[in-house]
Amino acid sequence: MDRSRISEFYKKSRAERLQVLLERKFLDGADHHALASGDSVLDPDGADHMVENVIGVFGLPLGLGVNFLVNGKDYVVPMVVEEPSIIAAVSSAARLVRDAGGFVSEASEPVLIGQVQVVEVPHVAKARAAVLQNKSEILNLANSLHPKLVARGGGARDLEVILHPASAGHDEMLIVHLLVDTRDAMGANLVNTMCEGVATLIEELTEGKVFLRILSNLTDRSLVRARCVIPADRLAGKGFAGGDVRDGIVLANEFAIVDAYRAATHNKGIMNGIDPVAIATGNDWRAIEAAAHAYAGRGQGYTALTRWLADDKGNLVGSIEVPIKVGIVGGSLQSNKSVGIALRMLGVKTARELAAVMGAVGLAQNFSALRALVTDGIQRGHMTLHARSVAVTAGATPEIFDTVVEELIQSGEIKVWKAEEIISRLKTTTRPTSRPHERQEGVGAGHGKVILLGEHAVVYGTHALAAPVPLAIEAQAQDGDKDGVELLIPRWGVEERWSPHAEPRHSLQASVNLILQKLELTRRKTRIEVFPQVPRAMGLGGSAALAVAVIRAVSAHFRLGLTDDAVNALAFECEKIAHGTPSGIDNTMATYGRLLLYKRGTPPLMRELNVPKPIPIVIGVSGVESLTAKMVAKVRAAYERHERMYQRIFDELDTLAQQAAGALEGYQLEELGELMNVAQGLLNALGVSSWELEELVEIARNHGALGAKLTGGGGGGSMVALCPEGAERVAEAMQRAGYKALVTAIGGVPPRGAS
Repeated sequence: MDRSRISEFYKKSRAERLQVLLERKFLDGADHHALASGDSVLDPDGADHMVENVIGVFGLPLGLGVNFLVNGKDYVVPMVVEEPSIIAAVSSAARLVRDAGGFVSEASEPVLIGQVQVVEVPHVAKARAAVLQNKSEILNLANSLHPKLVARGGGARDLEVILHPASAGHDEMLIVHLLVDTRDAMGANLVNTMCEGVATLIEELTEGKVFLRILSNLTDRSLVRARCVIPADRLAGKGFAGGDVRDGIVLANEFAIVDAYRAATHNKGIMNGIDPVAIATGNDWRAIEAAAHAYAGRGQGYTALTRWLADDKGNLVGSIEVPIKVGIVGGSLQSNKSVGIALRMLGVKTARELAAVMGAVGLAQNFSALRALVTDGIQRGHMTLHARSVAVTAGATPEIFDTVVEELIQSGEIKVWKAEEIISRLKTTTRPTSRPHERQEGVGAGHGKVILLGEHAVVYGTHALAAPVPLAIEAQAQDGDKDGVELLIPRWGVEERWSPHAEPRHSLQASVNLILQKLELTRRKTRIEVFPQVPRAMGLGGSAALAVAVIRAVSAHFRLGLTDDAVNALAFECEKIAHGTPSGIDNTMATYGRLLLYKRGTPPLMRELNVPKPIPIVIGVSGVESLTAKMVAKVRAAYERHERMYQRIFDELDTLAQQAAGALEGYQLEELGELMNVAQGLLNALGVSSWELEELVEIARNHGALGAKLTGGGGGGSMVALCPEGAERVAEAMQRAGYKALVTAIGGVPPRGAS
């Protein structure tokens, strides 16, 4: 019999549910009586021995996730949670996965990290070597403090030494990591005791001073990996084909992978499954939550903990990797009867088995949440998500995917047959990047840009050298079919409608409102579609290019006849919304699309530079959003504290920009590269670089770039490398390191006019 597959468990009374658990031997007689009578509930006297200042006991529901089959074993999963639908969702997902073969889940050794912080170390490298040379002595001392743990097969397994560089007001810091296998205990007290016990020895070895000695809740040595495979036909329902649901789940997961704001909610849903099991089994759910979110943010940005994809057979394949450090022995078992009952009902024999089950529960909850979002989202008629799903189903390849989505939305026929028709045409045309709006009226465009030298200083009245790049944002304006403004940006997942008289919810709406107000069009029904080739918030002038494109599109559609100067002036006002105190260079580049030496003023200096032939460059994209307003404000605050020092840096950047203009026009590329390298050092001194940008700069220089530096606001965003030879080699090296890279050129033949 499938013990955990309990049909219509939710329809039974509480007494009937308990009877089923007794009959299926998930409960023995004593535990059945305790749950039925309420004797399992923590009483005030028991609570008074657990925490301070007790005045009563706060109750939460204890429910069961049923239908779970993990590694071929049946489980009913105790969950303590107050939010409705969570237990129903995991049970439904578990039933679906069970019918497809169940979850496969594994947990690594239950290793917890203890940290010993050493400061005031006279010779850090020497101290590190001394600790590593005496590793056995340190581990033996740590294990002597807990011989029973060692006897159970656990104990301090290994040791690491981490060096943190000096920061403002602090010298280098040396951190010793004790890697402790705590077996079936949660292990916090064990590890803390070990850290305390080895502190004196570490001080002697390092000649430093031990400060903190405490466990880390980033338990990335106790990882759980769970997986499930679901045939697409089992996903059908609510009027949707299984393939559509599968592709929607994959797409929704991709959103969470690339977007931190979505990932936070996505991962919260995963923890909706894991946390209730942790509470029911007496584990520290706060530590588990902290570890999960820290692990999700360990790379270049915060991302999703799960991956969903379609395999070669068309199945939906889900996987999760998450740190889960739990225990099944300890004080909570003695102090809270419900914990003991929950663990016995669950039937796990080790802490690793409990962690493996919890990983499967987290994956189940994530699946249920995504399936609900996808099907409900399609029902609500969200065109962008639906169009992307249809494009995937129709087989759109990466190079034409965005164009297929845009044309589907433009056509109003968001159907697989229409997507296949578009794909067929794009594959046979000589211009696979063509877009539907190229054949229509009411279209405008704005250029992206790179700043070769002078960013940040240009805000303070110095020169900057900037070049347009063959990345543009195009927009098309049309009459709308409803009151207000409709804005569609399929590539950025934007699909919004609002009244231009209402308070804008974000800067994008505020900019569009400003454009319509200035052009006296707020009473017109307007539909605006935007087709960006410039990545969002990556320091390449995207906000200015978008503003220019929208202004020109609106001007063309309503036959306003705006001049370039008028477009530039209005785009500058939009830049104030986006960046606070812009220099004016981004909107100028977006409008005129010429290689310029620029200096703000009334009017600004705009000296067009003549470069005899194109110069290959590589743009490296860090993947970290560059919030220009934030970085400008950061520099402003530092400038106000240290005006003379910062003014000297700005003056140096001004000189470099003017020298670079001469080098550029003279095609003296080695000199230009050297000037860029010096500028990067000064920008780093301003505090606007980042480790991702520094890595990209190093990669570029190591692979032959004459010069490399950040471009734009910094703090993330993009960098530019001067590569008259070997540009493809530089780009490939960046891509191998996990970054996006674009090979293009500046100078020579000017970019296509945007007016």
